[in-house]
Amino acid sequence: MVPTLTLLLAMVLCPCIARAQGAKPTATQDIQLSAFTGVSGVYTGLSGGRNISLTVGADLALTPWNGVLPSLELRGTYPIDRGNIVSQKDIFGGLRLDFYLSHRIHPYGDFLFGRGEMNYASGGYNFNDFTYLVSTSYVYSPGAGFDYDLSNHLVIKLDGQIQRWGSVPTASGSLYSTAGTIGLVYRFGGYGIP
Repeated sequence: MVPTLTLLLAMVLCPCIARAQGAKPTATQDIQLSAFTGVSGVYTGLSGGRNISLTVGADLALTPWNGVLPSLELRGTYPIDRGNIVSQKDIFGGLRLDFYLSHRIHPYGDFLFGRGEMNYASGGYNFNDFTYLVSTSYVYSPGAGFDYDLSNHLVIKLDGQIQRWGSVPTASGSLYSTAGTIGLVYRFGGYGIP
């Protein structure tokens, strides 16, 4: 999986790096930092479990290329309401691609990878004559969403992720959970890329 992600990242970034020197407009930003926070509804994928969670993260946007803005993203989710079956917390990093269809709405897709932890409620989760209290796993998390610009710095975010968890107490040893987030983004330095 790591070689595939490395190749994908190289294909996206190399055309931007490999272009010849030329004059740049003075208002163009090569990189841009933004931070976000939001509330997430998480469907854990285990016996109908649900959580309400806090999600925080940051994006480092690189140079745009043909209407696509590649970014490196880091995000984490922590349960506020742990639910009655299991609560999930995680931290991810990965690649995000924004697509410019208008100046105010920016749809995007991302692929994140990281580590997650499940904490089982009510004294643990019974599976195959064993009680699980906590399990940790690598997690793959593709997703999509859109940002809506309120101003040059402030943005509303709507985001959805599908997460594949491994090493969990199920017959297959894995499960899929989903997370939907609504939040606010703050762009440092404003938004100089059309």
